[in-house]
Amino acid sequence: MEKNLTIELKVPAVGESITEVEIGDWLKAEGAAVAKDETVAVIETEKAAVELPAPAAGRLARVLKKRGQTAKVGETIGFMEAANALPAVASEQPPGLGVRRPAERDAALESAGPEATDATIAKAGSPPPQSKTLARPRATPLAEKVLAEHGLRVDDVSATGPGGRVSKEDVLRRVEQLPKKEIVAPSASEIGAPSTGSAREEQIVRMSLLRRTVARRLVEAQHTAALLTTFNEADMSAILALRQQYQEPFQKKYGVKLGFMSFFVKAVIDALKQFPQLNAEIRDTDVVYRNYHDVGLAVSTDRGLVVPVLREADRLSFSEIERAVADFAQRARDNKLKPEELEGGTFTITNGGVFGSLLSTPLINPPQSGILGMHTIQERPVALAGQVVIRPMMYVALTYDHRIVDGREAVLFLRRVKDAVENPARLLLEI
Repeated sequence: MEKNLTIELKVPAVGESITEVEIGDWLKAEGAAVAKDETVAVIETEKAAVELPAPAAGRLARVLKKRGQTAKVGETIGFMEAANALPAVASEQPPGLGVRRPAERDAALESAGPEATDATIAKAGSPPPQSKTLARPRATPLAEKVLAEHGLRVDDVSATGPGGRVSKEDVLRRVEQLPKKEIVAPSASEIGAPSTGSAREEQIVRMSLLRRTVARRLVEAQHTAALLTTFNEADMSAILALRQQYQEPFQKKYGVKLGFMSFFVKAVIDALKQFPQLNAEIRDTDVVYRNYHDVGLAVSTDRGLVVPVLREADRLSFSEIERAVADFAQRARDNKLKPEELEGGTFTITNGGVFGSLLSTPLINPPQSGILGMHTIQERPVALAGQVVIRPMMYVALTYDHRIVDGREAVLFLRRVKDAVENPARLLLEI
């Protein structure tokens, strides 16, 4: 019998400024077989969820840090035993059955390579096909809550989350497919009547590290900066006409839809070049101006708000911006964003309009000095050339740090964004 080869599972480096992480879900139980590079656990950082892959095939021998506990970068949080070091087990099955332990089967499959056929898998000791039905997909805590609210089982939902888990978005997509139930409003006599259902309950759930970080930074922004918000509205007719005219050839050529975000990114960069205070930050008693434009795009996920950054966005084309936006959105939902993609940023754009928000006052992302809020497009009557006409209008909001940006610059900045959005040809001509 060979001596077991023990492998330490350590917290990897997850960002230049991150020294401590929180353990998320362990996707494998103690004693479970693990294939090489298969995700063993999810590590929560202040900015993103990072998957911890198995460095070799084997089994998870011991878990040192459980879900919700914190660990330092480089700290050991569990142990694995390599597959080739596991002791051989005498077969107790009838001759010819050929069933092996999961670790042995994974090692055999790994040696067979990616071109393994069904026959190769059978030789590797794969269990009978019907045994696969015993495996149940796991769900994230938020997904489990939504499942319970709608009376669904985890088996009713297709899993697309990290590690094959069911995410909150998976459940919501399944809920949308369910038949709509008729909702009857309560009568006046029923309002205020004592509940006849089950006892009132409270559920205490510990905030994730990301959620605690978002909360801390939002409070920090209000306590350290002098925040003001100015508003305007933009006529979206020109952009809507452009999208309708060129959507099909654009999507055919670049493989991505022409959205609104690329126009606003271009408009913001144009305005930042005119008013560099909004691309700067206060550092101690100095003002740091930048000649580059790294635009953060706020993305909402079931874990909280994340802000991936478009590096040197002023050098990107419309198609490159749209591809990056689509990529960020997909990987944010799948918890696949890298910590370094969430660091930095000189200005941020947030789009509450995707949720139907008509007007809001966004908070800046410290130490940035400004954030632009987009909102839903709504047809409204407006006065134009002495006549009342219907136009697709969007309210836009700029929150800025009054310590570095004066009201005049803020108002003119937002007006510049409005003009560029209403006349997108200016973005191409750079005038």
